[in-house]
Amino acid sequence: MKVHNFNAGPSVLPKEVIKKSAQSVINFNDSGLSLLEISHRSIDFLEIIEKTTFLVKRIMNLNDDYAILFLQGGATLQFSMVPYNLMNKKAAYLDTGFWAKNAINEAKKFGKVRVLFSGKNKNYTYISKNYHIPYDMDYFHCTSNNTIVGSQMKIFPVTYSIPLVCDMSSDIFSRKLDFCKFSLIYASAQKNVSSAGMTIVIVKKDILEKIRKNIPSYMDYKIHIHNNSILNTPNVFSIYTSMLTLEWIENQGGLSVLGEKNQYKAKLLYDEIDHNNLFENKIHKENRSDMNVSFFLKKKNLEKEFNKMWKKENIVGLDGHRYLGGYRASIYNALPLKSIQFLIEIMKEFEKKFSY
Repeated sequence: MKVHNFNAGPSVLPKEVIKKSAQSVINFNDSGLSLLEISHRSIDFLEIIEKTTFLVKRIMNLNDDYAILFLQGGATLQFSMVPYNLMNKKAAYLDTGFWAKNAINEAKKFGKVRVLFSGKNKNYTYISKNYHIPYDMDYFHCTSNNTIVGSQMKIFPVTYSIPLVCDMSSDIFSRKLDFCKFSLIYASAQKNVSSAGMTIVIVKKDILEKIRKNIPSYMDYKIHIHNNSILNTPNVFSIYTSMLTLEWIENQGGLSVLGEKNQYKAKLLYDEIDHNNLFENKIHKENRSDMNVSFFLKKKNLEKEFNKMWKKENIVGLDGHRYLGGYRASIYNALPLKSIQFLIEIMKEFEKKFSY
């Protein structure tokens, strides 16, 4: 049975990655052991984490100035870890959506937060580029892709000497960027990289030397770097699955190729929404996400009929976020073009049937 998976996270992964991950749970590398049974300090696992680190750096074109960490606690823990490690007195944030707002609320517990832009009064339907980053900020924080509303930053500011920190949870590895302009990137893995339970943190090591305060061990990036992400038992399965996904990304041609494919997939779906008499997207066109496409029925009384139609066709995960309603198609790297085309056909058929 063909299932078209538009879940926002945990979400679709490449079929070959799932197959290899599943096989490793039965018998890892013909060792007679399950991947779930091997020691996190064994040579087998140390090779996995070393290769995964290498692949992250190669795919993102990062040098050894950066440390790659594989932690737990999701992006939510990073909302606190970032200010705990980087904030002396004050930091600048953009409020571009639900998760950005959560990051701001956590940062306020550690010092003064300057919100340079908030899209809340326009229901987060756009992201302004007209803001100034004060020179005396400890860092500047933004969220590259807003999963719930379906907006995405296409351009990042030049911050000069101020560290640029970004939550890339829902669009990491989806497009080519100059990642060297970022001082710290974090991303929960369950949207484009791996299974739930692991967070990738990419940190430029020199920014950690500016902070002189006593930080609890698990919250301290420097201690995690010193321990090679094995301060405590890491998520062995998720790190292994990440390694397989990163290999798949390289086999696809890397971030330039994937970025073009993702833009093409998104354009097809947005074009249908814009031209279909029954649907609408509320995000400003220049801020539309290539990863999470939100849309709404113009006639809410048709929701029951549309839900019946797409669910009957083995489409899953199309419901909008519980705070927003409507619909959301998450079209991550591994979602096949055919799934987008199939959804579009359903929408066209629905329009023919109910457009009157």
